[in-house]
Parts: sequence; structure tokens; C-alpha cells
Amino acid sequence: MSESSHLLRVNGLEAGYGEITVLWGIDLTLRRGEITALVGSNGAGKSTLMRALSGLITPGAGSIEWEGRALQGRDPKAILAAGIAHVPEGRRLFSAMNVEDNLLMGAYARRDPAAAIKRDMERVYAMFPKLYERRAQAAGTMSGGEQQMCAIGRGLMSAPRLLMIDELSLGLSPLLVEQLVEALQVLNREGLSILVVEQDVVAALELSSTAYVMDMGRIVQSGASADLMGDPAIRRAYLGALADETSL
Repeated sequence: MSESSHLLRVNGLEAGYGEITVLWGIDLTLRRGEITALVGSNGAGKSTLMRALSGLITPGAGSIEWEGRALQGRDPKAILAAGIAHVPEGRRLFSAMNVEDNLLMGAYARRDPAAAIKRDMERVYAMFPKLYERRAQAAGTMSGGEQQMCAIGRGLMSAPRLLMIDELSLGLSPLLVEQLVEALQVLNREGLSILVVEQDVVAALELSSTAYVMDMGRIVQSGASADLMGDPAIRRAYLGALADETSL
């Protein structure tokens, strides 16, 4: 793998909250143009890692490099301007604001002409037609799936080169998850690099080309997603009944 293919590299990262360390010695590499999955059970430290990457918490040790430049210690606005957008768990929309204003909030750090922002807004609406229908509606009154579309759309409005999505499928119907997955696949084919954090291990491994498995604040396994899907230990630990059924 060439250095030029590395978009983001994490080495020996430790982070947490106050006196509590949550992440221990995290090593992770995101390659340009790939979908990478970060999987593990609830409480494994996945969301904490996302917060560290987006500048919401400051690492206590280790390094984060974005295209070879140090990223740790930079504030969230600078990280967003560098090309990293974070769609947080729970969506965190401005519930009283309408959909269009929520989307425009994603572009607040951009210095592009208004025409470029308008073009990206039209692209988001084309990808998620429901948002266009709801554009004047308060974001907090939409369904969970529509709110997730809005949160992803807001991330896209920052014109990112890396889109990080924390818990893509949480609380959503399988049909909505399928629609979101299809949208992410289209974006990836257009060149967007994506990091997806998921408790649904099957969905994450099917979507991604590379995956990392977290447990108790550490990366315990990594590799090609197809290989991890077939790994007996992963299947027993995370696929449960599915692993039993497919072994019959």
C-alpha cells in the first residue's frame, strides 16, 4: 500500500473523559476512496474514537494524521474545514429549525460561492427526495429515517472528503437502512471516503471493504471485510444466531 493511498492514520491513540481513559493504543488507517467499517458492541469505544477524530475530545496520547499532517489538537471547525465531516450518533439536528436551514448549517465553514452551495443542496435533495418534500418542515418533527437522511445531508453540505457516520442504522427499519446504504455506495463510487460505525456487524461488513473490530477500547481485529465476515471467532462473537444457522 502506497503512502499516497493513506487518507487518515491513527497511531497509539488514547483518549477519554476526565480521569477515565476509554481508548487504549488505537491504530487505524483509512485509505482514500474506500468504505471502512468500525464495529463492536455497545460501549466498545467506537463513538469516543469518532469524537477524537473530529476534535470533540482531545487525545491524551498518540497521533492522528490527515494526509500526512498532524490533526490532533485542532478544533472541530478546523477539522471540518480540512475535509472531515462527522454525522454523530443520535443525529443532533437543530430540531426547531427547518430541514433546509439544518442542511445549510453543514456549509457554515465553507468559503465557496453561493452557487456552489446551492448546487450541493440540489444534489442532497436529488439523493434524498424526502428532504426536498420536507424542506420547510421542522427537522424534529420528521421520522427517524428522515432525520438520519438530513444528518447525512448536512454532513455532505460541508463538501467533505471523508464522511464519518456514527450508528448509521440505529432505530431504523431495514428498508430505510437499505436506502441509506445505497446512497453511501453511490457517494463512494463518486470518490467519497466513508467511515461507518455500526453495531449491526453484518450490515457494516457487507457495506465496507475494510473493517476494524473494537472491544473495551482497543482494536482487537482488522482486515478485509469479507475475511472478517467468514472468521469463526467474529461470527460467534457478533453474528449470534446467524452464525449458528449458517453452520448447519
